[in-house]
Amino acid sequence: MKNEQSLLSSSCIFVDHDIRSGITQKKKLGQFINQLIYHFTGKESILQYVFVSDDYLYEMNLTYLQHNTYTDIITFDLSEKKSPYIHAEIYISIDRVKENARNEKVSYLHELLRVICHGALHLSGFNDKTKVQKNTMRSMETEWVNKYLTQ
Repeated sequence: MKNEQSLLSSSCIFVDHDIRSGITQKKKLGQFINQLIYHFTGKESILQYVFVSDDYLYEMNLTYLQHNTYTDIITFDLSEKKSPYIHAEIYISIDRVKENARNEKVSYLHELLRVICHGALHLSGFNDKTKVQKNTMRSMETEWVNKYLTQ
């Protein structure tokens, strides 16, 4: 089994599109997210996280998913069938993350990390359609955010 610390072909980049995320330690976080995905899938990953405004993500949600709602994250798995890689674009609404943080009474950074992990967990095979799946997803988000914060 490949050492999760040395995912040489994996990459993860973070892009502020029309809003500033304020995210720091991008290289460390990117490596951590690649390790999370490898942990569950055994695949290396090529990821791009794009931070956008509520309005931008709302339009994407309407255009690509036909959902007439605001959301905090949309994950597009661009992987080809039988590919040895997970390839994805993940869009996150910074406005929504800030609102979620206020509602949940957590720091903005903590909520941003949770949503970033949420996207990676979706790519790793976790879903959140049912109540049981949502509970599992939230538990996994908490576990992985805590792992990141304590490393």
